[in-house]
Amino acid sequence: MFEQAGCAWCETFDREIAPIYPKTAEGQRAPLRRVNIDRPVPPDLAFIEVERLAPVFVLVHNSQEIGRIRGYPGEDHFWGLLGALMKKLDAVRTGGEPVSPIEKSLRPLG
Repeated sequence: MFEQAGCAWCETFDREIAPIYPKTAEGQRAPLRRVNIDRPVPPDLAFIEVERLAPVFVLVHNSQEIGRIRGYPGEDHFWGLLGALMKKLDAVRTGGEPVSPIEKSLRPLG
C-alpha cells in the first residue's frame, strides 16, 4: 500500500479494512506492506512505478507487478477489485495469462 500522511482515503481504509485484512484469506496470501510515497522507495520495490496518488495498492509476485488498485473505492468495491487481482495472481502462478502492462491512465472510482 503506497500511502501518504494526511490522506483521507488512507485513513478511511485504515478504519474499514486494515483491522480485518490480515485475518482474511487475501491478507494471508498478500500481506499489507505500507510505503510512504513522500519517502524514497525501498530498494526491493524499485521496479514499481510510484504514482503521486494515495492510496495505491500494488500486488507483487516474484518482483513483478501483477496489478494495482488506485485509490480506495470503498469496502465493497475494494474486495471485488482485490479478488480480481488474486485471480490474476493465480493465473500467473499457474503459467496462465501473462501479466498485462500497467495501465497508465487513472479512472474515476466513484
